[in-house]
Amino acid sequence: MIFSVSWQNQEPSGIQVELWSEVPAPAKVAAPAPPRKPEPKPEPKPKPEPKPEPKPAPPEPKPEPKQLKADIELKAKEEEKKKRREEELKQQKEKQKQEEEKRKQKLEEEKRKQELDKKLQQEKQEALRQQQAQIEAENARKAEAVAAGQRMLDDYRGRIQAKIKRFIILPPDLAGNPQAEFDVTLMPTGEVLHLKLTRSSGSGAYDNAVERAIVKAQPLPLPPDPGQFSKFRELHLKFKPREDL
Repeated sequence: MIFSVSWQNQEPSGIQVELWSEVPAPAKVAAPAPPRKPEPKPEPKPKPEPKPEPKPAPPEPKPEPKQLKADIELKAKEEEKKKRREEELKQQKEKQKQEEEKRKQKLEEEKRKQELDKKLQQEKQEALRQQQAQIEAENARKAEAVAAGQRMLDDYRGRIQAKIKRFIILPPDLAGNPQAEFDVTLMPTGEVLHLKLTRSSGSGAYDNAVERAIVKAQPLPLPPDPGQFSKFRELHLKFKPREDL
């Protein structure tokens, strides 16, 4: 803001005096107009303030020796505690791993045992089946041997009786169709060792005729296998004049 003051020097003029009955009031002097304020100049745009550079962190105060020792001990304890936790975690994981391995091994062993039991059961069933088949085959063989032996026994019994009948001379006055029964003991050669009438036909003549025929028919026919002789050693023979009746 600028103020301007102008000073003027004027020569004094003569004084004129007028007398008035009353003293006139002094004329009012107008106050000078205030000087016009000049237009303010536009203020220049402020330059952007440069960003302050970050202040470097103040250096940490060096701990006291006692505090430093305590901090070192605390840090060592924390490190030890951390290592202990890590070791415990490692041992726990190892234990879990071992338990998992044991569980897997147990499952594998149970599976192998089941497979082995199944295989043994199958083998046992197969052995029982084969054994049963062998028993059945043996029974069939024995049955066939018995049947064959019985057929052979019946065959040679028939041969023995047929040979004896060829030597029976029937009495002329024989009535009916009486039956005579004899027990005969043979030797391996077919010779008669012992002869006994166990049931008479009721006709002495017919009984005697049969007994004579048994003696005359020697040697009686026997199977060639000596092992079969025991079946022919003791014979119970029945005779009737007419076998068809």
